[in-house]
Amino acid sequence: MATKVKEPVAGAAATSNHPNPLIGNDKLKQLYSTMLKCRLLEERARILKKQARFKGNYYAAVGQEAAAVGAGVDLRPEDAVAPSHRDFILNFIKGTPLTAMFSQLYGRSTSPDKGRSAPAHGGYAPLNIITPSSTIAAQLNIGTGIAMANQMKKNDNVVVAFSGEGSTSLGFWHEALNFAGVRNLPIVYVCQNNLWAESVSVKLQTKVDDISLKAIGYGFPGITVDGNDVVAMYRVAQEAIARARTGGGPTLIEAKTYRWYGHSEIDPAKYRSAEEVEEWKAKDPIAAMERYLTGKDLFSDAWKKEISEEFQKELDAAIDVAEKAPPPEPIDCLDYLYSFDIRNRELDRKNYSPKF
Repeated sequence: MATKVKEPVAGAAATSNHPNPLIGNDKLKQLYSTMLKCRLLEERARILKKQARFKGNYYAAVGQEAAAVGAGVDLRPEDAVAPSHRDFILNFIKGTPLTAMFSQLYGRSTSPDKGRSAPAHGGYAPLNIITPSSTIAAQLNIGTGIAMANQMKKNDNVVVAFSGEGSTSLGFWHEALNFAGVRNLPIVYVCQNNLWAESVSVKLQTKVDDISLKAIGYGFPGITVDGNDVVAMYRVAQEAIARARTGGGPTLIEAKTYRWYGHSEIDPAKYRSAEEVEEWKAKDPIAAMERYLTGKDLFSDAWKKEISEEFQKELDAAIDVAEKAPPPEPIDCLDYLYSFDIRNRELDRKNYSPKF
């Protein structure tokens, strides 16, 4: 079943007889402040990239904060997240320390992976955040495998796996969702449909208007949500996560949103019209939430300034730690190959011969 959720932010607050209770004021303010911090974090990372302060590329999700925050803000530490390369902010949303995030971005020895991954591949094992894969949609297979492990262990942990609309054309995406449907796994798939798979329009990716319709073929619910409406995104994600925790199986959430900038920081995005970009910037999820909170007497410019100034100090401190940290130790390839050979010999002695 595919259900569209297109109400504006104000309409996302349910009436008293709704199966879900109203979202409390503290949670509404948390959703906003988290989105604002994600925006500040991404814009700072973009500046650092342009200043050549770290090597490699960066894939900003500016404009897509509501989809990420709504789906990830209330996950437990035991829950797993399978992010794409554009989901750097999911690390922050789930609780990864900023020092670890920027150390990874800079490729320092103090990063969670000891500086071994590219900037767009930030994961954090203590919070079960999978390191993104350069192979598009491959993170869904890993996340689906974790969901199967959770099911076998009979716990109530869930996995939330993120992808873009372009990945829905690939076999990895189909295999993951099909397997999850057959096995009724505790996983939620979030497709952040920002209309452009790198420089390819969604119109060349799929014939259907709503990607959520694809869930029909896998035997579980598909829901299309206004991905710039953090309240709607939060409500739908919480229902899907609760369903997964209690044995109800997977859900596909399509968040219709938009990335403000190019596919990466080296992409000028000339394939899009200026009118299209400005139209979507007018739908800024942060500005929309400010209007909603203002209507509930929960927002002020002074509060926003306080959040911004305090968080900028946290960013400054984390960046300072990353820039002062040493680079990773170089790998001796001969030593690595020798240790790999020794490991294989030990496995052979145990009558187990893996195929590499």
